[in-house]
Amino acid sequence: MGLPIYVVDAFTDKAYKGNPAGVCITTEPLEDSQMQNIAAEMNLSETAFLFPFEDGYSLRWFTPVAEVELCGHATLASAHILWEIEHLKNDMQAVFHTKSGRLTAKKEGSWIYLNFPVEAGVECSSYPSDLTEALNIDPLYVGQNRFDYLIEIESAEVLKSIEPNFSLLKMVQTRGIIVTAKSNEFDFISRCFYPAVGIDEDPVTGSAHCYLAHHWSQKLEKIHLNAYQASSRGGILKIHLENDRVILAGQAVTVIKSEIIIY
Repeated sequence: MGLPIYVVDAFTDKAYKGNPAGVCITTEPLEDSQMQNIAAEMNLSETAFLFPFEDGYSLRWFTPVAEVELCGHATLASAHILWEIEHLKNDMQAVFHTKSGRLTAKKEGSWIYLNFPVEAGVECSSYPSDLTEALNIDPLYVGQNRFDYLIEIESAEVLKSIEPNFSLLKMVQTRGIIVTAKSNEFDFISRCFYPAVGIDEDPVTGSAHCYLAHHWSQKLEKIHLNAYQASSRGGILKIHLENDRVILAGQAVTVIKSEIIIY
C-alpha cells in the first residue's frame, strides 16, 4: 500500500532552510510500529501522522527513534499541507487532537498561527554538572519544565559558537536542552539540542518556544516577541502570549511530494 507523504520546511519562507518535517495523512490510524518505522525511514527530526478525527484531525509526532508529546514545526507543516492540498479551505481553521490537547492553526497570508499551550518552567536550585560541562558555558539561569532544561547565557555570540559534547549531553535525563540569549536583532535567540530522542540539534523548535516565550515575556515584560533559532538552517518565529496560551507564527515551504510504501 502506498501513502502520500510530504516534506515541508517549517518556520521559513525559503526552501532548504527552517526545520524539515514529514507529513503523512491517512484515512485511518496506522499502527505505532508503522509510524515509528516510517519516521526512521524519513530520518527527519519529526514526521507527523494525521487522520480525520472528530472536528479535525488526530495528530501524532515521531522522531527517528521515539514519539514526542508536543511538536511545533511538524504541526505547522501539517496545517500547511492541509491547506495546500485543499483538504481545508484557506479561511478554515485546522484543528488537531494530540497528546498535548487540542491545538489549532489558522492562515493569514503566508503566515500560519499556531495556538499552543504555554509550557512554563521553574528555576533549578541544582542541575546535572554534565549539562554545562557538555556545552562549556557559564549560565545566568537554569530552569526546567516537563520536557526540557532551559539555560540562559549572557552572549548571543557565545550561543552561536557552542559546540556540544553530544555523548555527554545525552546522559542528561531530559527530552532536550534549550540554550538562549538576548539579541540585538530579535528579542531573543536560541539553540535546541535533543540527543536523547535522536536529534543532536533541532533546526527550529516550536515546542521549545512554548517555554522560551514565557521565560522572555516575564523577563522583558512583553507579550509580543520576535525570536530566531540560530541553527545552521535558522528560523524566525513571531510570538504572542495570551494567558496560558502562546501563539507561534511561522511560514512554510513544501519541498517534496512523494509516496511511501507501507509493508
